[in-house]
Amino acid sequence: MRISMGCDHAGFELKEYLKEHLVLEGVQIIDHGTFSVEPVDYPDYCALAARSVTVGDADFAIVIGGSGQGEQISANKVKGIRAALCVDEYTARLARAHNDANVISFGARLIAKEYALDILKVFLSTPFEQGRHIARLAKITQIEETESGKN
Repeated sequence: MRISMGCDHAGFELKEYLKEHLVLEGVQIIDHGTFSVEPVDYPDYCALAARSVTVGDADFAIVIGGSGQGEQISANKVKGIRAALCVDEYTARLARAHNDANVISFGARLIAKEYALDILKVFLSTPFEQGRHIARLAKITQIEETESGKN
């Protein structure tokens, strides 16, 4: 599995923690930064992580910031991305099973790093259910296509 990661300064320590555990599991990591706790703008890093998924370099992406909100929004601006802010195992399971989310967002100031790892494991191990959800995702894609054509 290949996972792309991007974070701002608030998410740096959680990114490093998750990365360390993923590498031990044999996951290939594409780290887009940031690489310290020095203040940076999260959209730059989250967009890079999300684009890695859309171009096929990564299977999933993880974006992390203080709350995870702006990081999720930034990732979702990349065409083809379905980023979910996951605060517990239930939201992670539904994000994958119902929404086929390909990016998970975390708020490092809101969740313990150990629990974030548990949530991430659920996210990565949950398959997309397909079925009735396929038509709904097609509608989301249609909205994305319509909106991206507007000036």
